[in-house]
This record gives sequence, structure tokens and C-alpha cells, in this order.
Amino acid sequence: MTRFTPDLLAAEQAQLSAIRRDIHRHPETAFEEQRTSQIVADKLASWGIDVHRGLAKTGVVGTLKGKRPGQKTIGLRADMDALHLQEKNDFDYASVNANKMHACGHDGHTTMLLGAAKHLAAAPDFAGTIHFIFQPAEEGEGGARVMIEEGLFDKFNCDTVYGMHNMPGIPAGRFAIRSGPMLAASDSWQVTFKGTGGHGAMPHQGTDPTFVAGQFIVAVQGIVGRNVPPTQAAVLSVGHIQAGTFGSPNVIPSEVLVRGTARSFSRDVRDLLQRRLGEVAAGIAQSGGCDADYKYFRRYPSLVNSAEQTTLAVEAAALTVGRENVEPNTPPITGAEDFAFMLEKKPGAYIMIGNGGGEEGGCHHVHSPLYDFNDAILTTGAAYWVNLVQLELGNAA
Repeated sequence: MTRFTPDLLAAEQAQLSAIRRDIHRHPETAFEEQRTSQIVADKLASWGIDVHRGLAKTGVVGTLKGKRPGQKTIGLRADMDALHLQEKNDFDYASVNANKMHACGHDGHTTMLLGAAKHLAAAPDFAGTIHFIFQPAEEGEGGARVMIEEGLFDKFNCDTVYGMHNMPGIPAGRFAIRSGPMLAASDSWQVTFKGTGGHGAMPHQGTDPTFVAGQFIVAVQGIVGRNVPPTQAAVLSVGHIQAGTFGSPNVIPSEVLVRGTARSFSRDVRDLLQRRLGEVAAGIAQSGGCDADYKYFRRYPSLVNSAEQTTLAVEAAALTVGRENVEPNTPPITGAEDFAFMLEKKPGAYIMIGNGGGEEGGCHHVHSPLYDFNDAILTTGAAYWVNLVQLELGNAA
């Protein structure tokens, strides 16, 4: 089998970097990726790839058939959206859109898949069909779910689907993946504790939901520590508390809102977290003479890689950068990804590509206002996609 290495795309480096930086300069958030999707559609069409637009408002699917006969179809997915975040970088391609920034590398994901699409369109020596899926609204809005609901896999059947995400902290030129649960389910929850409130100097004359909320916040960690099996993993974190009026610290508020996130890897633990949060909230509220209005919102499921497709992804990464630079059993990550919705419908695999550290292209933690994608890995990611197609559909080089 031909090994397709990043150096074979060296001539494309400057163009890929220019595309990535242009998208970075003009970030668009969930379901508003009009300019970005136009760039994607125009590039695909210029390379002779059939283009479909409109799924989940701004989604783009490019379809490329190999020149050799074959029935197998695969989907390669990249996300396009940015975050609601004010960029603090001062380079010349920093965001020009206030409070919007590509702080998670979706500009790079889109560009890497475009790089692979261009090469494969120029040399379609494979048997079968590729669907290049450019998805909107990954950041908390479930664009993958919306694309599926609007007929993604009905219109573009895929036997398998694959995704990729950059990871700062993993050296450039390395990949990491695992079979089975790799990313956590991500849910949100909230509890409004309701009492009478009253005068801060005479708390005995009313019921104090702040006292109840304080006990609840501490008790939440006992759910993970004493209810979740030690061999399982889970996270419960409080991220928002709202109560009272700043100008009246002597008033006990009548309501306290507590909101947070829940992360888990199995259906049983997810069910347990949802149930126990409500039980603990109700019990503590009752003990303090208050009521608890509890809501739990299931957002992204756990991302579970299929065993066979994980093996293929490992092999594609090994062809790209060498087997010694691929970690095939990386620890699970408590972050979440809506590509999980696609993996609920189709077998596939999701891999991490190393983005380096601060010394390698100025990369920082994702979701940081100082983050930037490392352009040096654009050809690495594109070459991975080409190798994956080669493994799935035959020689694509």
C-alpha cells in the first residue's frame, strides 16, 4: 500500500495556510457560517466535487466518486463554527468580528479536509464514494444532530464516518485515539431553590434558600464520590450561581439558581447522575424548608469509537507519521463532541491530531482567547484523510 506522507502536500502548504487564516479572521458562530460555507462550497465545486448545501442551514456536503467501481461509501467530517469569545491575539489574521473567535481550531479542521478533498479530486484512484461533511454548530448547539434529523444519512448514505480534532499539548506530528468511549456525554442541569427569603438580621423569620444551596453544592461532589462506581468516571461541576441583589446584601433572597455540567461515559452512570442530582436537591431543600425546581438537559452523548474503524484510523495515522507517533489507547477525555451523534448512527472513529504547545506555532489550550491553530499540521491532517480513504476504499494516492 502506498504511504501518503505530509511532505507530498508541501506544495499546498501556503495555500492551505492562507485559507485557514482567512477563515480565522472571519469567524462565524453556530448556524451562521454563511461566509465559511460559501468558501467551502466554492472550493469543492472548483475541484469538480458535487456540492449540496442547506442541511442544518449552513452545512455543506461534497460528494466524490472514485474512478474505479465500488459500492462502499465513507463520510469524512469537519466542523466549521467558532466560539462566542473575544480574541486577544494581535497577529494580522486575528478575528475582525467582535466576541467571535476560532478558539477551538475548527478553521484548521475545515482546511485540512479541504486539502484532502483537493488531492483526492485530482487523483480519484479509489473504489467507492466519499462524502466530505462540513458541519455547522458543533459548539454546544448540536449541528451534527440537526444534520442527521434533516436527512444527512438518508441523502448521503455512509457505511462509515470519521472525524478529527486538534489537541494542544500533544506534540505536532503525533495522533491519539482509543476504541470504545473516548469522549464524555455532556449534559447540563439546574436547580432553583425557593424559600421565603427575609431580613438578613432575622433569618429565623423566613426560610433561607442560600443555606440550602450551599449544602447542595457541597453534596453534589458526594454523588460522584459515593454513588458512581470507583471503576467508572464522572464529573459534576457547578458553573453558575445567581441570587439576591448586589445593592442589598442584608436581604436573604427568596430564590437561588444553581447551574452546572455533568459528564459521563456510560448510559448507566448518565442515568444515575440525572436521578441523584434531583434526589439530593429535593432532600436538602426539604430539610431547609424550601422547594427545589430541578431540570436536567441531555445534550451530547458519549462519543464511542467502533473497534474496526479505530484500527483503520490507527493504521492511517501510522502511514502518515509513523507507528511510533500514534497512541492507540489514549485515556478517555471528559470533553464532549457532537460527532457522537453521527457515531450513534454509523460505525466510525474520531481521532486527535497533535497541535503542539506554545512553543510550536503559538498554540494554547482550546477555548482560550490566545489560542491559535498550528498551520504546520495542516498537511499532516490532510495526509491522514488521504491515507484513511486509501485504506477504506483502495489506493487513493
